[in-house]
Amino acid sequence: MAKIGVEQSLTDVQEALQSRGYDVVQLKQENDAEGCDCCVITGQDQNMMGIQNAVTKGSVINANGLTAEEVCQQVESKIQ
Repeated sequence: MAKIGVEQSLTDVQEALQSRGYDVVQLKQENDAEGCDCCVITGQDQNMMGIQNAVTKGSVINANGLTAEEVCQQVESKIQ
């Protein structure tokens, strides 16, 4: 199953993805995203200083304004 990185504050998303069988990793530090097929972020601190360091080749989903179900649907569409 795919490895999904999820920001710490998105516990509802983390639980929803785990219930679907995904390997979920909390994104606490920048290098936690390495090896993830997809990452889910809150978008609150997205590129605040204009610096972009890609640490994953996987898709990044901004969960801002989305329900956990909507995020799961986006994850599934990105990794298939």
